[in-house]
Amino acid sequence: MCQITGKKAMVGNHVSHSKHRTKRSFNVNLFTRKFFWVEQQCWVVLKVSAAGLRLINKIGLEAALRRAAEKGYLTRINTMEA
Repeated sequence: MCQITGKKAMVGNHVSHSKHRTKRSFNVNLFTRKFFWVEQQCWVVLKVSAAGLRLINKIGLEAALRRAAEKGYLTRINTMEA
């Protein structure tokens, strides 16, 4: 699960040419990334999706962390002192 956007794996059907349906999962494009949190002067390790990376680039790390904490996606932040 992405800690910024809350995206999780979805379940759907793999449909063959003969319309035979079998269950499959659509996984999230997740990355483990380290970000430097300027306000706290520390490194933060997050599991982030590609959409989460774009959101951090757009609104900044502080605002993205605040938004994720409000929505309940951010359960725990791994910090490493600088």
